[in-house]
Amino acid sequence: MARSFVRGLAHAVAHVVEGRGRSRGAPSAPACGILAAAWHRDASPITSSGSPAEARASAPRWRSSSRGRGRTSPSPGAGSIALAEVVAQIEALGRRGLAVACDVTDDADVARAADEVVSRLGKLDVVVANAGFGVTGKIESLPIDAWHRQFATNVFGVASTIRHTLPHLRASRGRLALIASVAGMIPTPGNGAYAASKYAVRGLGQTLAIELAGSGVSCTLIHPGFVASEIAQVDNGGRFDPKRRDPRPAKLMWTAEDAARVIARAIHRRAREYTFTAHGKLGGFLGRHLPGFVHLVMSRIGRRSGRR
Repeated sequence: MARSFVRGLAHAVAHVVEGRGRSRGAPSAPACGILAAAWHRDASPITSSGSPAEARASAPRWRSSSRGRGRTSPSPGAGSIALAEVVAQIEALGRRGLAVACDVTDDADVARAADEVVSRLGKLDVVVANAGFGVTGKIESLPIDAWHRQFATNVFGVASTIRHTLPHLRASRGRLALIASVAGMIPTPGNGAYAASKYAVRGLGQTLAIELAGSGVSCTLIHPGFVASEIAQVDNGGRFDPKRRDPRPAKLMWTAEDAARVIARAIHRRAREYTFTAHGKLGGFLGRHLPGFVHLVMSRIGRRSGRR
């Protein structure tokens, strides 16, 4: 996701809760805590609920109600500067902002962050597990430590977030969202490690939705297509380099704000799975229902790229 994702997500949820989504049955009670977990601390200064821009993107504007002020915590981590900006935007709206940094590859640190958010805000209503970055390269050439880094953040970090926030969500009958990817439905050459991690998140989300049935807690699995982001500027070691070129087609990208808006709606509706953009929906459909066709097309792409 882009730096502005976290701000955009909270902003979009605010619109839903404040009445723009009222026709869809938006709740009147304030949401008292959003935990958006993302990249591990060592990745770079952009670690957080995705990245610094993501943090700014979700500057929370949860509606206040007659029962009290909406309170939001964009946490764990987006880099201290970005998180400070998010908190400032929250407080400028007359609400309480809280930023709690943590390392999602450290299970104990995730537990600490979740408990701190609840102790200071009272409860959790929404948890967005947005931890992720992309390791690229052909499978046969990737060293095993690259695989460990990929899964430590994209899969184990998500699992830790689930494990340590779910008891709080059970108490509030809240909403959990896992940010997967269309890459978890359609394989592309040179992205095997990333695709494998997102296939794993997809399996986590689908299984968890079954296990949570009847509990009052929903699990929404999100599959974004191309969204304007800094993911291409993060190397296989998790280091951010703004000079790295983004090879993704710019014309097919959604803005982080547009992505956040549809994600917020899906979470609010307690949808089990939601895929966007248009090309993302097409890719996901082909990957699930026409795997032979996908294999043929992607094999040709892989051979062409190998000759360059």
